[in-house]
Amino acid sequence: MPEQPLANLLTEQINPASDGIDALPTARVLEIINAEDHSVAGAVTRELPSITRAVDAIVAAIQRGGRLFYIGAGTSGRLGVLDAAECPPTFSADAELVQGIMAGGEQALAHATETTEDDPAIGARDLRERGFTARDVLVGIAASGRTPYVLGAVAEARRLGAVTAGISCTPDSELARAVHIAITPLTGPEIVAGSTRMKAGTATKLVLNMLTTATFIRLGYVYGNLMVNVQPKNVKLRDRAIRIVGKAAGVTNEVAEVTLEAAGNKVPTAIVMAKTGVNCEAAERRLAAANGRISQALGTTDEHR
Repeated sequence: MPEQPLANLLTEQINPASDGIDALPTARVLEIINAEDHSVAGAVTRELPSITRAVDAIVAAIQRGGRLFYIGAGTSGRLGVLDAAECPPTFSADAELVQGIMAGGEQALAHATETTEDDPAIGARDLRERGFTARDVLVGIAASGRTPYVLGAVAEARRLGAVTAGISCTPDSELARAVHIAITPLTGPEIVAGSTRMKAGTATKLVLNMLTTATFIRLGYVYGNLMVNVQPKNVKLRDRAIRIVGKAAGVTNEVAEVTLEAAGNKVPTAIVMAKTGVNCEAAERRLAAANGRISQALGTTDEHR
């Protein structure tokens, strides 16, 4: 199928809801933006079956020793890098497990350098230089669904035999046709025509949050709905860790704080210690036997306290 002209893309259309917005008072401008933003959640809801397939594929890949990669340009690339960067502090995941790649590299995170997005060969090269393999999963991100940099990376990932997914906001986009799993929240024309950092960017952020959060829940990095793998590296995070141990183990914050210290500031270890009365070494043995899953560790027995 021939590529759609840029002017025909849904994300490039003029939004009648914002006609004449430049002449409106601030309050009315914000009301219009907010009203349009309400449509984003619905657009993502309609893509839940595809998001489910992507999460299941990512979980399976990680369980086989693979990793998750995001790749994009401009806003799409920055959102992928952001989501990847937040996984280690949130879930204590290895920094290599979820990686974000964007056109232009680190410099492009803060300064727009979108010229590289027009070269598919650079996308393929950047993916190879990260050591991407057939065991990994690649999620290409492009609101227009036609960014050459992203398409080049997707083609390379498929050549290697890896699973690919794509997030775009245009019907039947080139990206959607190129990947195994297409995620296409149709957010419609933007308030400022073509400014896909707005509704399209918001939808993309929601999808990325779902992909990693659901993946780590499935992998056992969450206990109940608690962020049990948080790294207490500052005052705020230490306070959060104490409260998590207290909530999960049903003990006071005072007891939780003492237990957390005895556990070497490892929240899962502290929870198992507080729930079962075992010492640090025994708790860590239980967790190791349960592949880090607290619920399974609490169901084991350990006579060597």
